[in-house]
Amino acid sequence: MKALQHHQPTADDPDAELVRRAQGGELEAFEILTHRYEQRIFSLAMRMLLQEQDAEDVTQQTFLSALENLDTFRGEASFATWLFRIATHAALKIIRKRKGLKTISLEEATEGTDRIDTIPHPEFIADWRHSPEQLVEKNEIRRLLDEALAGLDEKHRLVFLLRDVEGLSVKETAEALGLSEANTKVRLLRARLQLREQLTRALGDPDKRLAPGHDHDH
Repeated sequence: MKALQHHQPTADDPDAELVRRAQGGELEAFEILTHRYEQRIFSLAMRMLLQEQDAEDVTQQTFLSALENLDTFRGEASFATWLFRIATHAALKIIRKRKGLKTISLEEATEGTDRIDTIPHPEFIADWRHSPEQLVEKNEIRRLLDEALAGLDEKHRLVFLLRDVEGLSVKETAEALGLSEANTKVRLLRARLQLREQLTRALGDPDKRLAPGHDHDH
């Protein structure tokens, strides 16, 4: 399983001690880790799959897989990143099943490679008071963002979720989704532009708003 890479707990990993104890057979330590990340894994799966039962299945499978493969964790990335990779692969299996696919990559399953020169200019933009990733942390507008995320194409939504919401690097996001780094960057840009445009009317600073037909170069 690609998500299950070899890692080594590091001093700057806040979960390192719990991971070490769990790897030593202390089930209570793993239960603490599960409690710490269960909601984040469910939220990621829900935003990826947009179906509660599937998200619950992915969450359960993620922690079962993590427990079964805990001895392979060596800390080259954080424990959280490791969990996100496992959850992503579990969710991608469901996505491929929905599409009637087996081993085809997400890049192939979502219409191949995006090109930077095909990104359309947004029709309505404004400076935001907060970046898209900061918005996720604000409860009063989380619903708006979730609705906007649900409106994104699947291939753009997944990249945004892993990179901007969960904080994986571009390289980690590309590896988790089976994409090239170049394609990951383009999809991320598309996702950010689409989200920015969809949410501008609700979240934009009206004093800095530009109407449709403005000069995109300024």
